[in-house]
Parts: sequence; C-alpha cells; structure tokens
Amino acid sequence: MTFNEFNFKENLQKAIDDAGFKEPSPIQRDAIPVVLNGKDIVGQAHTGTGKTAAFGLPIINMMKCNRNVEAVVIVPTRELAMQVSDELFRFGKNLGINTATVYGGQSYTRQLKHIENAGIIVATPGRFLDLLKGQKINIKPSFVVLDEADEMLDMGFLDDIKEIFTYLPENRQTLLFSATMPEAIKKLAKSILKEPEFITITKSEITNSKITQTFYVVDEHERDDALIRLYDFKNPEKSIIFCRTKKEVDRLSTFLVSQGFSAKGLHGDMEQRQREEAINAFKKKKLEILIATDVAARGLDVNDVTHVFNYHLPFDSESYVHRIGRTGRAGKDGTAVSIVTPHEFRMLQKIQKATGGKLEAKVIPNVASVKEKKTDSLKSKIIDQKVYDSGIDLVESMKEEYDLSTIAHKLASLLTNDTYVKGNNNIGKSEKDITRLFERLKDDRDSKDSRGYGRRRNNNRNSNSRNSRSDSRRRPRRR
Repeated sequence: MTFNEFNFKENLQKAIDDAGFKEPSPIQRDAIPVVLNGKDIVGQAHTGTGKTAAFGLPIINMMKCNRNVEAVVIVPTRELAMQVSDELFRFGKNLGINTATVYGGQSYTRQLKHIENAGIIVATPGRFLDLLKGQKINIKPSFVVLDEADEMLDMGFLDDIKEIFTYLPENRQTLLFSATMPEAIKKLAKSILKEPEFITITKSEITNSKITQTFYVVDEHERDDALIRLYDFKNPEKSIIFCRTKKEVDRLSTFLVSQGFSAKGLHGDMEQRQREEAINAFKKKKLEILIATDVAARGLDVNDVTHVFNYHLPFDSESYVHRIGRTGRAGKDGTAVSIVTPHEFRMLQKIQKATGGKLEAKVIPNVASVKEKKTDSLKSKIIDQKVYDSGIDLVESMKEEYDLSTIAHKLASLLTNDTYVKGNNNIGKSEKDITRLFERLKDDRDSKDSRGYGRRRNNNRNSNSRNSRSDSRRRPRRR
C-alpha cells in the first residue's frame, strides 16, 4: 500500500512525497481511513510507529483552511510539542496551514500572536489550560488529539485534561493515542469520545534486528572528544551524524573538517542546490560523513551507510527509529551509536521501551585500545599489499646509503603517523560509573513513587501553580 491510495489533496500528497514517505506504517494504514470517515478513535500504539502522521495527515486533509484554529493536539512535554508541531507544519505548508506551539516558560504574548495565524495548536496541558481559563483564547476546534495519554497520566495531567475538555465544543472529532491502556485512560476515553473505533498495533520489535545499538555515557563537555575517539576506533566507511538543531549541524561540520574529516552539513536553511550537492557527494562516496537534522534527512535513501551517530538523543522515540533506520538497509548489518549524558537516561529508557530494541552500554576506548586497533589494521594492509616494480626500484636506490632494516624502520615510521590518537586517554564514564548512575536513577524513581510523585502531588497545588510548573517538571536541562 502507498500513501497515494488515501486520495489526499494534491498539495498534501506533494508534502508527503517531499518528506520521503512511501508506505504507511501499520498505525497509519489502519487509522487514516477511520479518521477520514469522521469517527473518533482510540489508538493503542507505541511511540516510533508513526502516530503523528496517522492523525495529522487526515486532519490536515479535512481542514477548511479558513485561518481559524481548527485542530488542537495535546502532548505531555514541550519537546514533543515542538517535534509534532514541526512535522504538522511540514505536512500543511503547501495548503497554507500554520501551527502554533504552546508550552510553559515562554511569553504569552508571543504564543498568542502565533495562535492568531495558526490552523493547528500543539500544546502541553498546563499552559493550554492557562490560556483557556484566562480567556486569552476563544477557539472552537473541529479536531482534538490527545497524544501519549498514558504519559500525561504518569505526569499528573489527568485533571488538567478533564478540565480542558470542558472548554471545548461538543461537536468535535476526538482522537486519543496511548501506548498502554490503564483503567484511568479507559475512563477518560469513555467520557470524552463518542462511539470510538479501537485500533491496536501490537508491540513488536520496531527497529531492524540487523542494527547493533550501543550508547556511551559522557559529561556534556566531552561530546566532541567522544565523537572523534569513536570515529578513530570504529573507522566507519560512510556515516550520518544526527543533531537536534541547524546551529549544531553547522558547528559540528566545521569542527570535523578542521579535524581532517570529509564532512558536510545538511539542514533546512541550506539552499536546495547545496543540499543536493551534499547528498549526491555522500551517495557517490565523495563524502564520508553527513551531519544532519531529523527534518533534513527525512527523504534520505542511501543503502550503504555503515554507521549512524546520535550526537544528542532525539526528543522522541519516533525520531530515534527514523534516524537509526538510515543504516542496516538492503539486508546489510548496521551500527547505531548514541552519545548520552546522565541527564538523558530517562529518554534513553523511554526509547528502549518504545522500540523493543536492545541498547547496550559501552565504554569509550582509551588511547592504547585505539592505537592497537589502528596498528593491527596497518599490519593487515602491509601484508595484503602487492609488490610493484616502483617499490622495488625505490628500495634498491636507497640500499646504496642504508641497510634494509633501516629502510624498513623509516617506511614503517612514515606509515605509523596514521596510528596517532588524539585526546585524553580516558573519555566518558567507566562501566562502574554507568552501573552506579542507573542504580541511582532507579532509586530516585522508587523514592518518587513512594512519595506519591505525579498526580497526587499535583492535586495539592492551586491551579495556577500546578499549570505553570507542570510543563517544566520533566523538562531536560537546557544546553
């Protein structure tokens, strides 16, 4: 099946083609026709299965584009809000549909200005409820989506969600997505949906079993050093490095070129000609490293990528699955490497739970390990090297001044320049450090559970305090 079979509007189909989407995922295949028929749905599917397109594409196709807010998507975190908003904007831009991202910690004035020109609002519960209760917005959306409902339950947003729906019109189409279906979510679905159709995508291993997934734990200031050391050790033939931002892509590409790597960046602010040049050079092996944002790499289809590196983890599991799917193609083995800090452990565990994949903790090799591997590789090259007349002539001409042993030593010294390893001997955390960090994370989680962290804690606050602080509770530290 292809996306063409859904008979979307021409401009929407063009956006789908531009995004590089070919065949719908199981949740997209099952959910899109139901949404297009105007029915409410409860979709049980894990992150990484393509839920955003499953609800976004049919909603955008049905929107009237009348410059009013026609759709609202409620998500648990600001990072997911930004991710979903970007994807929906990409789908709707050819139809003139704008998105507004609403979350705590940002200027009300700025967000309200964006809402004035938006057809879709993507919001976290606390800030969205603030806007509704304060009568800062008066909207009557035809479509309302609750994404990752169980995550919002875990974060204590259930009461906020119930209150939000008291401000929304009865005459609406409501879509609820959740990875799990605890009793509280079932009751919520019963109260806000009308005769919904249930769509369940059973959890399977979302990621390719031929992709070896590893992660290395470092302090924030060690990311660049860790990346260089891993490149020295793994020596990938062709690789993609994923960054979260365009600015990071530009900085990292400049840094890697300064270190002697053949690398180029790829992001949305580049001219089309520059993007095509970078992609073509990468496909033709004139370029060994491509550094890209998630959006820029959407339509990238290269079969011989040996390694994918996550310079930062993405904000959601769906992006992780997309990133590592650039390797291990056409039946070949692939390697996915993530560089993480202790602050990203929660996201790491969420990715592993959602994808069903095995991410193995590794320690970054020290200088001696890298040097040994490089030396072994050099020995193999020397052993496999054919002897040519030009080589014989060179040695014979040098024998007039040096003996064979001295000539061999000089040639070996010349070749071993390539085995030099930069950087500190030890980079990142040891096995003991990593084990200790995971134990501490588990202890913290158990402690929070015993204190009634989440919903009960929220219920003890006044509404203004709850809404303004809930959005930021699980927010990763700014970098």
